[in-house]
Order: sequence, then C-alpha cells, then structure tokens
Amino acid sequence: MTPSPAATTPDIIVIGAGPAGLMAAEVLGQAGLRVVVHDQMPSVGRKFLMAGRGGLNLTHSEPLDAFLPRFAPAPPALVDALRGFTPADLIAWCEGLGVPTMVGSSGRVFPVTMKASPLLRAWLRRLEGLGVEIRPRSRFLGRDADGGWLFSTEAAPVHPRAVVLAMGGASWPRLGSDGAWPALLPGVPVTPFAPSNMGVTLDWSAPFLARHEGAAAKRLAITFAGHTARGDAVVTKAGLEGGVIYALSRPVREALARDGSALLSIDLRPDLAAAAVAEKLGVRGRAESVSTVLRKAVGLSPVAIGLVQEGIHAGGAGRADLASLVKALPLRVTGIAGLARAISSAGGIGWDALDEHLMLKALPGTFACGEMLDWEAPTGGYLLQGCFSTGVAAAKGVLARL
Repeated sequence: MTPSPAATTPDIIVIGAGPAGLMAAEVLGQAGLRVVVHDQMPSVGRKFLMAGRGGLNLTHSEPLDAFLPRFAPAPPALVDALRGFTPADLIAWCEGLGVPTMVGSSGRVFPVTMKASPLLRAWLRRLEGLGVEIRPRSRFLGRDADGGWLFSTEAAPVHPRAVVLAMGGASWPRLGSDGAWPALLPGVPVTPFAPSNMGVTLDWSAPFLARHEGAAAKRLAITFAGHTARGDAVVTKAGLEGGVIYALSRPVREALARDGSALLSIDLRPDLAAAAVAEKLGVRGRAESVSTVLRKAVGLSPVAIGLVQEGIHAGGAGRADLASLVKALPLRVTGIAGLARAISSAGGIGWDALDEHLMLKALPGTFACGEMLDWEAPTGGYLLQGCFSTGVAAAKGVLARL
C-alpha cells in the first residue's frame, strides 16, 4: 500500500546540515516533530570538521557583556539569540553529549580531545534517536508556483509545516556553503557576500619571500583605523594571514573598498615601551649590521627583522628610524584573500527581512539561521557560537509559530 502524502511529508524541513541546521533539527526533534534535513554534500558537517583541524574552538569563556559586542551588525534578533543560547549553554550541551570541554589560556573553549569528529558522531547518534532523518546529496532546487519545496532527491514538491534554512555563507565553497542560494529565494533581500576573517595581500620583495615565506611572526600588535589586535601572523606568498590579521578584517575590507589600500601599523615588540626600544638600539655599535642590532638589542626574530628591512627598503627609512620601525612598522595592504580562502563571510539575508523569530517576512513559515544571516564575528569561538545560537532561535521560532 502506498503511503499517503500526509504520512510521508515531514513536519519540518531543514536545509543544510552544518552546526546551525543540525542544532535547529535537534530542538525540533526534541519537541516531537518529524524533521528531515537535506544537505547537498555527500556527508554532513564538512566545514565543522574542517574547523576541528585547528582544535575546534567552540566558543569563548569571556563574560557575555564582553562577548556580545564581538558581533557586527548586532541587531536585537541576533542579540536575543545569543542570550537565548549562551556560551555556557553550549558548553553544557557539549558535555551532555559526553564530550568534556576545557578553557585555553586565551579564554577560548575547546573539546578536551581538540577534535570535531567525536562530537559530531555523538551528535548524529542523538539526532538519530530523536527520529531526525538526514538526506545527503539532496540539493535544494527552489520552489514551485504553488510554494512547494523542490529537491534533487524528491520526486515531487514537498509541503512541510515549516522550513528552516541553514545553507551557510560563501566561504570555503568546496565544503558545501557555495553562496548560490540567493538565486533560489527571489524576493528575499540579501547583502552581497564578502570575505571575513581573511588574509591580506602585500607586495613583498623577492628576497624577503625567499627567506621568510611560511614563517610566523609572533606576539605582534597591529593597529588600523583605531582598532588594535594582538597575536601571530604567518607570511604567505600573497601577504599575511593569522588571527591578528583576521581580527582587523572588517575595517581593512571596508577601507580597501573605500580607498583602494590600507596602511597597517605593526608593533613588533608590544611588550617594550618605545623609549626602552630607542634606548636599547642607541647603545649598539655603529659597525654592527641592522639585522645584528635588531637581534641583539631588542631580540627580534629573523622574520621580524625581515619585516623591518622591508619597511626600510619600501619607505627609505634609515638606521636612525629603527626604533620607530620596531614600534610602528607601516605595511600597506593592497587587497584581501577571496571567499574561497576566507574563514567566514560577511553578508547574507538582511535583518530587515526577518521578524524577531528569524522568520522571513516574504516567506511566512520559513526561518533562517547561521551564516545565511548578515553578521560577522572574529575567530575565537564567536563564529560557531553564532551558528549554534541562531539555530536554536530559528527552531524556537518554528515552535512558536506552530
């Protein structure tokens, strides 16, 4: 006997099996609803697993009042989502799956195993126990004239009671979030995608690259447009990457769009005051080379010395300017890495297109979460927390509507 359409149609469809989509599916499954998750990739959570290669920074332990300003823009609906499922809630959820967490020296929160795969396996077992069905290799194709939802794996349009969209942004497209979905949702306002938490490009000299490509410059303080970030940066063939660069990605991206370039100021010894650096450099012998002076007097690493020499050659500074170059080395950024290499993306569905429950005003009964929404945040646990929190909020929105 062939089941009737009412018997086979799920209560809820979730499109996208990343952290936001799976979290929405869990909340809805716990409410007793029949949930089917469609994902175009052969397996789920591919970007989540990629994040695990760096230890899976789940969230951050700083107080919520310090945590919330990391997100931009931060409209009331996003703030409510983050307050509704906090970092403490995420840690408790993780522990509930049998995956203990730890807080690193920087305040970042990781699984003790520093891996994503054990957490994902435990999560999928829980979802299976809730009756959540995941259909891989199922591409969303749009909607038909009657409002049905079309998928490559379905013989006919599907008419669920509600839909949660969690198709991601546009960074690392080979992992599934290719940013192609705006064309499938006509009438939904979408801010164009742009790279976020991305590397920057600089015009390195050939000698510098030959010596230092791949080297990490440690314990920097970089200032741009009134923002200062501390951390490490890695020299690449194209420029610089790393956490200290990512932290400045938004103002740098905006300056490049507006002015065509951006001038970074790099403090190579942020632990030493400018007067102390000048004093140490002033007592070195005139016969010593610049690299010897910088190494012996202020303890610069080879790559940091190379950066100073780049500044000398690019700006014509002399030996007398060494102290200022150590404390405020100017490096001109000429561009940014593209979406294919960016850790995350800015842009997405505008907040004016959503109600307070993350439902699309143009598509009643359809909710959106995760990187589909127009927000960005630095690395450090904020990105995953934003995805988890908005996934919970979208699911609660579905429940409130039903």
